[in-house]
Amino acid sequence: MTAEHTELEAEWARAIKALGGATEICLACHVRPDGDALGSMLAVAHALRTAGAAGRTPPASPSPFTAAVRVVASFGDRPFEIPRILRFLPGAELLSPPDRFPERPQVMVTFDAASADRLGVLEPSAAAAEELIVLDHHPSNTRFGTVNLIDEAAAATAVLAFELIGRLGVGITRDMALGLYAGLVTDTGSFKYSSTSPRVHEMAALLLRTGIEPGAVARELWDRSPFGFLGLLGAALGRARLEPAAAAGRGLVWTTVTRADRAAHGLAFEAAESVIDVLRRIDEADVAVVLKEDDDGCWQVSARSKGQADVGRACVALGGGGHRLAAGFTASGPASDVIAAFCRQLAIVSAPAGGR
Repeated sequence: MTAEHTELEAEWARAIKALGGATEICLACHVRPDGDALGSMLAVAHALRTAGAAGRTPPASPSPFTAAVRVVASFGDRPFEIPRILRFLPGAELLSPPDRFPERPQVMVTFDAASADRLGVLEPSAAAAEELIVLDHHPSNTRFGTVNLIDEAAAATAVLAFELIGRLGVGITRDMALGLYAGLVTDTGSFKYSSTSPRVHEMAALLLRTGIEPGAVARELWDRSPFGFLGLLGAALGRARLEPAAAAGRGLVWTTVTRADRAAHGLAFEAAESVIDVLRRIDEADVAVVLKEDDDGCWQVSARSKGQADVGRACVALGGGGHRLAAGFTASGPASDVIAAFCRQLAIVSAPAGGR
């Protein structure tokens, strides 16, 4: 057993002890949650409600809880709205708006947040928590918790949520499985990214045995859009630019989605999220970048690599985070300046002296 594994096991033991002794557990995922963040949190919320009900679980599943537990789950967005594509996930009734989130949680668990600022308006609650358990798989995680359950090798935070539920002695129900499966397919690109491993498929098989329908999940996540999305996509693709020399000659393609694009078609910010899935298909570019203007006029930048460039390091250098092949950051100013800054960082991390 490696020292790293021993350390992680100690963190798991501390987490289970903290959860078992709590009468109030507060859950939070990152702002503008994706399927991994919200799906993982809702699955654990269901599990905690089961495990902590009257301080017991069914006899076949020994529980660490010694008392009834109040569970609060939220994310720090204002306005507080579940993204449209995630409204199929069971457990919306378990969510509370951030205004009802305790200011000083007894035990707080965060999901898929690489840094405290990703919690939005719930960041102060995290700072004031008696015990803060961070559940995440991002290499850029700042380890801001008192307990850090971070596994960079995990394909999704859902993998860690699945393990947490198992360590709580709770059997996976269909509602839990749906949230976990949504997280798994979101962060593996429906099992097509390099993060997909035998472990991922084994977990997926266990989840599917609960009776969830993978085709239905795929339709909700990727195969539904309002008609106005076609106009938005057309505008974004019409201004796409190819930079062949970027990323050490591997090529970069980029575009913007402005507030005006969304307003013209009555679309919320989340409608822009899937534009990068089209842009990244371009053969001449290893890297794809979409600058999405939010309602405050800031650029929420998403970057993807097909495998050669390390967009994670470039985004971290610009104040963001993520993974080697999928990352992002927030910026302001002219789009041309933002993409120029990103290209400069990409050149630095792509240079031979940078370890490539």
